[in-house]
Order: sequence, then C-alpha cells, then structure tokens
Amino acid sequence: MSFVRWILGRLILLFNALFAPKRTRRTPELQAKLDQATQHYRLYQYPACPFCVKVRRALRRHNLNVALVDAKQDPHRSELQNQGGRLMVPCLRIDEAGTSRWLYESSDIIAFLQQQLPQHELAAK
Repeated sequence: MSFVRWILGRLILLFNALFAPKRTRRTPELQAKLDQATQHYRLYQYPACPFCVKVRRALRRHNLNVALVDAKQDPHRSELQNQGGRLMVPCLRIDEAGTSRWLYESSDIIAFLQQQLPQHELAAK
C-alpha cells in the first residue's frame, strides 16, 4: 500500500509541475504590502499530499509568499502536534500579536488567504 501511495504522490507532483497555475501580477508596491502581511504565516504540509498541493496551487495563483514547512521532519512535526494540537496537514500557522492561530482544512486555508487579497482582485475573478 505504501508503494501505491508513493506512486500516486509522484504523479500528483508531476501533474502539479506540468499544469502549475499562473501567478497574479501586481505592482511592486502592492506585492510588497502583501508579502509583509503574509510574512508571519507558515504552511505545514507534506510535499505529495493532494490537499497540500491544492493550497500551494492557490498560493501560487494568488502570488502569496508563505513559508512552506515539511511537517514530516522534526522539529516541525513536533510543533504541529504539540502547539497546533493535531498532526494533520495542511495547516496554516498564523502568528499575530504574540499568539499563534492554527488553521486546518485546505478550503478554510484558501478562504482565509483570499481574505488577505485586495478587494479589487477578488472582484476581477
């Protein structure tokens, strides 16, 4: 079974690389503003997880720079389990005002990230 998962994971990565979405183009000032807004976000993920790929595709499509963390490796695995409460990916860690918020579920993560986008971009889509 693990061999089948490995093969499927590699196929997911291949198709993701072949059909990667185009990045949104912005003015340098607006992109810098978004980069500053997302600098305290970290996405705990597994490279070949289909739900993680879904979130990474959304990050690329919206041209959001979020730090990616491989949750299979320690100390990130321990952080996710001990601080986030669950060993589940994808998980977006949002550090703000000295506290961390942990957001699970790919659709919830994408919806949260879309809220960070300028309103005129959302109206154009």
